[in-house]
Amino acid sequence: MMKAVLWDFGGVIVSSPFDAFNRYEAEHGLPLHFLRTVNSTNPHTNAWALLERNEISTAQFDDLFAAESAALGHRVPGVDVLSLLGGDVRPEIIAAVDRAKSSGYRVACLTNNVVSEGGRGEEIDAIMQRFDVIVESSVIGVRKPEPRFYEIACEMLMVEPVDCVFLDDLGVNLKPAAAMGMTTIKVATAAQAIADLGAVLGW
Repeated sequence: MMKAVLWDFGGVIVSSPFDAFNRYEAEHGLPLHFLRTVNSTNPHTNAWALLERNEISTAQFDDLFAAESAALGHRVPGVDVLSLLGGDVRPEIIAAVDRAKSSGYRVACLTNNVVSEGGRGEEIDAIMQRFDVIVESSVIGVRKPEPRFYEIACEMLMVEPVDCVFLDDLGVNLKPAAAMGMTTIKVATAAQAIADLGAVLGW
């Protein structure tokens, strides 16, 4: 029996930063998906992984990402990438979070994120207050898809993986969750995600 609904942030609660990445690539004459290629090269030890685990500063990330991208053929300052991370809030997903919570499910946000010197902003803070639990890579020092990340989420929610449905836009993040017993939904669009969640929860 489902007890908890777990939501990724970027690409689920808000639109994916990958759209902004693609615009940046087009504007700067970079190959399509180049930034994603940099982020997926040595994915557990690269600049992106270190920043999301809060193991390096943003200044260190700026230099390290530039070096990593240069090694792959095109130098991109890390600070440029950080400026692309904001997304547009998806109100229909927020409504689904509210419906899940009002239906008695525990709700959690599971996000690979970075420490923001200026804070999250009022709109995002208001969204985050909806969740019973927020699991942030920059706080716990572990990131998706590391299995420990999901274990911590379940421990904080006091549920078993089999009691959870998890929504994320990246298959790589869903695989370990599914292997632990979670029901997983890969988010392509808000409408599809809500329909799939409704099928799981019997809405």
